[in-house]
Amino acid sequence: MTSLTFRRVTRDDFPLLARWLANPHVARWWNHETSPEAVERDFGASADGTEPSEDFLFLVDGVPAGLIQRSRLADYPEELEAFAGLTDVPDGAVIVDYFIGAEEHTGQGLGTAMIAAMIERTWTELPGTPAVLVAVVAANRNSWRALERAGLRRVAEGPMEPDNPIDDPLHVVYRIDRP
Repeated sequence: MTSLTFRRVTRDDFPLLARWLANPHVARWWNHETSPEAVERDFGASADGTEPSEDFLFLVDGVPAGLIQRSRLADYPEELEAFAGLTDVPDGAVIVDYFIGAEEHTGQGLGTAMIAAMIERTWTELPGTPAVLVAVVAANRNSWRALERAGLRRVAEGPMEPDNPIDDPLHVVYRIDRP
């Protein structure tokens, strides 16, 4: 049986994150700088526990396969405003963002497994969370299909600032409510 686990990102993981962010299937949607300084800037505070966002490595049989970020929307007013412009956002809602890092781990359902496992973990670890929301560029069909397979439902679509400037602003918003 395959073991699927999470652990918090540490500074020792930054070289791995840089490699993953440079992979074409990740870079296409995340459009993230991969220099040590950029990875430090964007993941350092979370790794140190000084930012409210949480970054986790997703491990398959102990081997890192992906990254998933979890944040309370209330901690990020600009994000909250963007979501609230498209859909109802309950107090205490959480958002996630994610990717499967290595090309060899794609196409195996691991994205769906990672999303579903983090949602279950959220219900347990953050008992006041009424819902998990995710916004995805509408063109990123693989991502929104993984959300649907993980049990989320599409609740809205509309313009949001894309991570990659080549993308149309059209996003789809998915939601799952606490059972």
